[in-house]
Order: sequence, then C-alpha cells, then structure tokens
Amino acid sequence: MRTVAIIPARYASSRLKGKPLADICSRPMIWWVYHQVIKSDKIDAVYVATDSEEIQKACKEYRIPCIMTSQNHRTSTERVYEVAQKIPADVYLCVNGDEPLIEPSTVEQVIPKSTEGFFAANLMTKIHNPVEAVDDTNIKVVTDQDGNALFLSRSPIPHPKASIDFDYYKHLGVLAYSLEALRFFAETKKGSVEAVEDINELRFVEHGKKLRMIPVIAQTLSVDTQKDLEYVREAVRKKLERNEIKL
Repeated sequence: MRTVAIIPARYASSRLKGKPLADICSRPMIWWVYHQVIKSDKIDAVYVATDSEEIQKACKEYRIPCIMTSQNHRTSTERVYEVAQKIPADVYLCVNGDEPLIEPSTVEQVIPKSTEGFFAANLMTKIHNPVEAVDDTNIKVVTDQDGNALFLSRSPIPHPKASIDFDYYKHLGVLAYSLEALRFFAETKKGSVEAVEDINELRFVEHGKKLRMIPVIAQTLSVDTQKDLEYVREAVRKKLERNEIKL
C-alpha cells in the first residue's frame, strides 16, 4: 500500500499571513513540518502543495519536494486533491503546514491498514486545558459509539448540562483520505453548517459520509496566532537544547 503525505501550505492565512515561512529557530515553519513527517518509514513520499512562489522558493532552497497548485482552491482538502490526481497512491495524508511539533509516530496512527472505496479519517486528542475548549481556533469533536464524527464545532461541545463527566476532544491537522473521498469532497458543494462553522470536515458529516476520528495522545499545536508561534519557537528551542531534534 503506497502512502503519500501532502503538506498544504498557503501564504495568505487570514490570521497569520505567511505563517509557513515564519522563522522558528532559523528555519521556516514548513521545514519543521516536512522534516517531522519524513522521519516516518511508513510514508513513501512527502510533498508540499502551495500556490505561493515565496513558499516554492523556500522549498527549493531547502530541497523540499514542492508542487505548485491552483490559487482558486477554497480549502486545503481541494489542494490535496489536485496533487492526488498527479501522484498515484492508495492513501493520501494531509498534514497541515502549521503543525511543526507533530511527531511522525502520531501521523502514522491515521494510516489505515487497507483502503477500499471511500475512506476518510482524522486524528483527535483530548483537551486538558479549559482555555482550549473555548478557543475557537480549536475544533472540538463529538463522535458516535463507533468512533465516527457526529459533529465538529468551534464551540465547546457537548454542553455539560446534566453532567461534567466527559472528555473533550479537539481535531488535529492530520487526516487520511482515499482518492474517492478526496473526489467526493471536491465535487460536493459546501453545506450550510460547514459555511457557518468554517470547518472543512463537516462536508463529510453533513452529507452522511463516515469520517473516522482516531484518538491519539499528542503534544502539538496548530499555529494560528502570533501567541501560538511564540509558544512553538520556545518549544523547538528547548528540544534543540536537549538534542531531541537537530537542524
């Protein structure tokens, strides 16, 4: 089974413009994401997918395989689909370009043992800090008894009216798709709930497609704000000092 990881990287981020190129200990953020993912021996190839000449230039400088994609994509999933039509594989991983702390062992947990037809999966991790539960940059997840997504929201869900005995989960920017699932996403119109919440994965949920949510233990952070960036810089600096990672 051939597994290809694609790192969508858009320059014009609404919250932190140019964040894939944000400096983290003398390397752009996209460098850190790429070098974490390529550590996995379960992934056959890794590409950055971008519509930015600046990001393409940085990838070339650091010898990171990069594929230029359309500027008309409205979501990272559509960008991944464009690359998937060019690069043959059985499984396509989407690792967001703002996850510089992601561990390869964490990414590997979204890879299925086999795929036939439609397959879509997303990692999620338990929320331990109450601040994360109310932060709208963290997408909260509720699943059914089989581990499939019931709903995703930027609001804290479910509401603890009758009990507080519940673990809250947030989604991670690591997903796996079959080509059929990517095609479905690209050819299906955005639903009303997705339009309100601005969460790509709701396209599957709204149209009755299964989205497997896989719980993992992960100490990672999606960089959405300057505050997040400062946190990641400090975390990487400490890892470098302890020789846990190398430039």
